[in-house]
Amino acid sequence: MPFTTQTITNSNITMPSYLAIFDLDETLIAADTTHLWHHFLVEKGLAPPSLLTHENTMMAADAKGSLDMSSYITTTLEPLTGKSLHTIRHLVDDFIREVITPAIYPQALERIEWHRKRGDHLLIISATGEHLVKPIATFLGIDDVIAIEIEQNHGVYTGKTTGILSFKEGKVERLKRWLQQQNHRYKGCYGYSDSINDLPLLNFVNKPFAVNPDPALAMHAQMQEWTIMDWRHDNNILH
Repeated sequence: MPFTTQTITNSNITMPSYLAIFDLDETLIAADTTHLWHHFLVEKGLAPPSLLTHENTMMAADAKGSLDMSSYITTTLEPLTGKSLHTIRHLVDDFIREVITPAIYPQALERIEWHRKRGDHLLIISATGEHLVKPIATFLGIDDVIAIEIEQNHGVYTGKTTGILSFKEGKVERLKRWLQQQNHRYKGCYGYSDSINDLPLLNFVNKPFAVNPDPALAMHAQMQEWTIMDWRHDNNILH
């Protein structure tokens, strides 16, 4: 069911504004965050080079539409297993400073600021782990995050996930639950993504935008007369 102002059922509501939802990878930044993170870990000697080989195989499957998301998550979270939240957060801070900051689309920053000046509520919904998405959102000054939830045991990562994966239809399910917890009734909802994987999310919002869309999303956006945004980055970010 598409987003409506009736989505919020909590009676303790405040004055309405708009909700602005951004995908992270290839939307706000000119690369895949997990891919950059793995290269960062390998270069620091904190993960074996075989991690990159496994990831490349899975990304090839993703391009064919046959990615096993559970297997992908297991592989990508392996470097976290047994490490403390404090250790990973310290590494992520370095990662953001060294790798993510140069990868941010300038137009993404402009759009975030545009929404902020309007008084809109900012939200990232990503299929990347929360250990990366939350600190990046904080760095960008974005209010809230929905990302892959990672299991912890006494302050140590187990390498497993919890809850609904925020991927494809899972993004919409997580968003609906998040909306039910908010003390706010929104006038409407903007949504930004590059990927056909986010078609359920873009169909749910009432103001969808395709940012540097992949071919499948570009075709759908054209047919639906959605706004297509062309964001460019001059730096060579990809490894």
